[in-house]
Amino acid sequence: MNADNDDTGVVVEPLAAGAVQIRLNRPDRMNALGVVMTDALERAVNEAVAAHARVILVRGTGRAFCAGADLKERRTMDEAARVRHNRKINAAVDALAAAPMPTIALINGLALGGGCEIAIACDFRVAAEDAQMGLTEARIGAIPGAGGTQRLPRLIGAARALEMILTGEPVTAARAAEIGLVNSVVAPDALDAHAQRLASVLASRSPSGARTAKRLIHRGLEVPLADALQLERAALKEVLASADYAEGLAAFAEKDRKSTRLNSSH
Repeated sequence: MNADNDDTGVVVEPLAAGAVQIRLNRPDRMNALGVVMTDALERAVNEAVAAHARVILVRGTGRAFCAGADLKERRTMDEAARVRHNRKINAAVDALAAAPMPTIALINGLALGGGCEIAIACDFRVAAEDAQMGLTEARIGAIPGAGGTQRLPRLIGAARALEMILTGEPVTAARAAEIGLVNSVVAPDALDAHAQRLASVLASRSPSGARTAKRLIHRGLEVPLADALQLERAALKEVLASADYAEGLAAFAEKDRKSTRLNSSH
């Protein structure tokens, strides 16, 4: 994976423990999603998945996470080009949502429109105290077009999603935490450290177990409970026979032996 993609507006940064950070890097445009940058984002996600990253983090450079589609660029497009541009944003967001490993959005500032849709496609959202999130398309006579009308209600419920989408008004980080839109809110200067601690914990867990649990949760929400429980039981049978589980049992036994020796020496 490239660690230096400045010309595309996306920088890929390998972190400790097999985590990969994808940095949206057009601070002069508030990391708005132009065509080139959107292609680069999808490519970066797919490369991180192909490289079996333990965790994927997404972050923005500067005062914004991502301000959404680049409307200055969009104004120069004809209708067909606008549709193609939106399809590219869809593809990038869908690639992130489909990533089998845990994903974390570090919301360091404004996350609006497509930027908010990137964030809600991730498994975890950690927001700085001064961040704002919103699906603001109603302000320009549009609707969310990269999963917002579907993922947001699944995350915070239909009534709150309708409020955000129909008013087009962003919410503060505190409100986002209150309605379950983000997992945690931290001081701006603690954002990276907090997210990387979370990434370190996630990366230390069994990759196959994490992928299986993530798949079961998302698939289970789409089927009746009885069917979802059958999926869980079938998956558990495979997990109990896995090398990761055998390694975990061995590590537990070793820890137990050390604890027993320590207690018997007192």
